[in-house]
Amino acid sequence: MKRLFKVVAILFGVLLVAYCAYLLEGSSNNESNDNIITQWEIAWTDNSHLNRTEQELAKVEEWNHFNALTQIPTKTNGYDTQWIRMRIPEVNFDSPAMLLDKVYGHNILMMVNDQVIYESNREYNYEINTILVPLKQEFKDSYLYIGINSSNRIGVQDIIRIGDFSTLQIEYIKSNISDFILGSALVFIAAVMLFCLFFLNSENVSTWLALCAVILSCGVIVITYSSFLYSLLGNYGDFYVTLFDLSLFLLLPSFTFFFEKIFGSGYYSIITKFRKFQVYYSLFCLLAMIINNLSGYQYHDVYSFISATVLGLVMIIQFVILVSTSTVYAIRGNKEAIIFSSGFAIFAVLGIGELGWFYFKSAYYDLFLWKWGVVSFLISLIIILGRRFAENHKQVVEYSRQLEMFNNELQRAEKMEIISEMAASVAHEVRNPLQVTRGFLQLLAEKQHNSDKVYLNMALDELDRASNIITDFLTFAKPEVGKVTTLNLLNEFIHIEGILVPMVNLQGGRISVHIPNDLYIRGNSSKFKQAFINMIKNSIEALHGDGDIQIWAHEEKGKVAVHIKDNGEGMDAEVLARLGEPYFSTKTKGTGLGLMVTFRIIEAMQGEVQFTSEEGVGTEAIIRFPQVNKPEG
Repeated sequence: MKRLFKVVAILFGVLLVAYCAYLLEGSSNNESNDNIITQWEIAWTDNSHLNRTEQELAKVEEWNHFNALTQIPTKTNGYDTQWIRMRIPEVNFDSPAMLLDKVYGHNILMMVNDQVIYESNREYNYEINTILVPLKQEFKDSYLYIGINSSNRIGVQDIIRIGDFSTLQIEYIKSNISDFILGSALVFIAAVMLFCLFFLNSENVSTWLALCAVILSCGVIVITYSSFLYSLLGNYGDFYVTLFDLSLFLLLPSFTFFFEKIFGSGYYSIITKFRKFQVYYSLFCLLAMIINNLSGYQYHDVYSFISATVLGLVMIIQFVILVSTSTVYAIRGNKEAIIFSSGFAIFAVLGIGELGWFYFKSAYYDLFLWKWGVVSFLISLIIILGRRFAENHKQVVEYSRQLEMFNNELQRAEKMEIISEMAASVAHEVRNPLQVTRGFLQLLAEKQHNSDKVYLNMALDELDRASNIITDFLTFAKPEVGKVTTLNLLNEFIHIEGILVPMVNLQGGRISVHIPNDLYIRGNSSKFKQAFINMIKNSIEALHGDGDIQIWAHEEKGKVAVHIKDNGEGMDAEVLARLGEPYFSTKTKGTGLGLMVTFRIIEAMQGEVQFTSEEGVGTEAIIRFPQVNKPEG
């Protein structure tokens, strides 16, 4: 799952970098040797019919001078048709052409000497045009008439350029295809993410699918908002407008659903309720769009009010709810909410700034920075989803680790239960014959004075060893602590140290005990000594000569922690994991029961044991018991 997220993130980054590099290259390759037209004349007519002759247009009296560098085109009330007149300058190109970067209008006609050189009629609601039209050498010093009809924005917004057709064509494509590249990149990322659905767990599918819908709809919106598509393939303009609306209807509920999956349903389930409302309203807008399209756009004004005005208000309410919720979570320290708020802040700053400039320009401005805000916001959403996947993966790993630990504990408990049942049923039956046999062998040994006595003593030693094993079995099967009293840890270890010092000195090692006098636990003194003598003997035997054994204790969160550390041979991870298993021992003559009995005694005293070891360095055992107060008197 982490790999899928990395693939999508890397792909997103590569496409974004490629897009930026393309823009930089396009901006650096702009030609500056073209003729520029910045002034022309404008006249308004109340006749929306554009098929007029130059003689008819010459009779229009009110031709007003217009400067594109200092003036903003504004629509005159009561008129839906604008005519532009300019004189074509002399050009020195083999294939001259004219580039109008931004023209607002639904129907556009361009003619020279009553010859139509360009015509566009749009029945769908998209009014931004980019026009590249070839010119002829004989057009020089002739008037160019441009007729524009529109119910909203109208006119030529920017300067008009005249130059070589091939040069302007390359520039025309480069300046208009950037949105198409960005939108296509988003659509491609969404397609890759949809393919990755087959590799996800079922619980992550809905969140991943919601993010796919958000990225896909944003990509389609960026593509269908660009004028390049309408200028290149204008015959399918109504289809592009329909795609734009469908993407918007899909974007809003998908975005809210993604937020809901990440942050929850919100206070009083407001996010869930609003998401359901958005789904129903999007379906209502879809129905209105179908009715409007089938009726030949007769209900365009009603549909525009439903899908633009009202939907815009719904979008504002959505952003207020989501941003408010994420801000509250961010203040509480939710990292995902901080990422969401940061991404949305970038989008909001760019969007609000552009809207302000849009209204300052009297709506004669095309929004483009919002696309980068969308990209930044989408990156924040991908980061949030990646964090969620990483957290889920971490939880799965932790669950697997705990499951493995519980499974090991279960297997150990099953083995312990088997040995306990066997020990309880067999130990007493075996001990009696052993004691009888030992008694007769001891009598025979006392009467022998030859070499056979050596063999009889060896037999007695082995019987004693067998008896000790039976004792361990009984202790393991019935680990009752016996008489429980309050034990002073220091006093107990003084006795243990006195017993083991001769043994450690014989080995050539050293033992040091550092235990405060105010540590008390509950338990049986003899069982306590038995358990720790077993553990310290293991440390002594691990020294193999010169070495140190350090024993210390301290209080630790309401418990007494006893440390036994040696610098002996140590153990590897595999051996360390098997400590306490029945019949497992690293000693040649070991049975594995000694440490098992020690564990059972400690467990019976409500204690716990933890081992850390490194081969060739040494081993440390930490035993923790519940701490009790000093007894009175």
